[in-house]
Amino acid sequence: MVYSEMLDQLETNFRIEEDAGENAFTEEMDSFKLKMPPSVGMVPKINLKKGTTTLAFRFNGGIIVAVDSRASSGQYIASSTVTKILEINESLLGTMAGGAADCQYWERVLTQECRLWELRNKERISVAAASKILSNITYSYRSHGLSMGTMIAGWDKTGPHLYYVDSEGQRLKHDLFSVGSGSIYAYGVLDSGVSWDMSIEDAIELGRRAIYHATHRDAGSGGWINVYHVHEKGWTNISHEDCSELHYNKYGKRAAAN
Repeated sequence: MVYSEMLDQLETNFRIEEDAGENAFTEEMDSFKLKMPPSVGMVPKINLKKGTTTLAFRFNGGIIVAVDSRASSGQYIASSTVTKILEINESLLGTMAGGAADCQYWERVLTQECRLWELRNKERISVAAASKILSNITYSYRSHGLSMGTMIAGWDKTGPHLYYVDSEGQRLKHDLFSVGSGSIYAYGVLDSGVSWDMSIEDAIELGRRAIYHATHRDAGSGGWINVYHVHEKGWTNISHEDCSELHYNKYGKRAAAN
């Protein structure tokens, strides 16, 4: 009886060790498979982090649009000279935030649609209609992985208007927007200084300063600061300034003096 119990115990122990060995071998093979390169024709999923700062706000002199120029690709700076304000027509501007390719392509499509609308109706398209066209496009592609957070700013026969349109088809109208990873810093500057009755010079300086502070604190923003002014006669490219030059000269000296 004792002998049979000893045999059963040995058999049980051997089975446990065998199962443990098989499990260890299986886990080792699984870890080895993870290290294997992707097979031919397989497209790896890449989810690179992006960053930017764009802003626009209305005041009694029109609309100020200001952006940075850095394009981020994960932890790397892909470019420092990206044009993030797209000129749709003589009175309309669009901004880029999100995927650069998505924004550039679909705002080019919007440019074509606005021109076709003008040819059909013999008058310039309104800001509301232009933003609605872009919103309809992004809504129809909302499940296709687009990454867009754009602002449409312009002046039509009813005055200056500002809209936000994103890749889910959302469309909002407001007097002040900031979009991108540095927008929280830009909002802090804008909220403390924006006023409907401010002069054009003060509005330009506010937009420039808001982008500067965002680029100083947000790693995904930087490069050059571009400022546009939308007015009754169209839009004007106000300035194109290096963030580093502003930091070590204009704004850096002001901070040191304080």
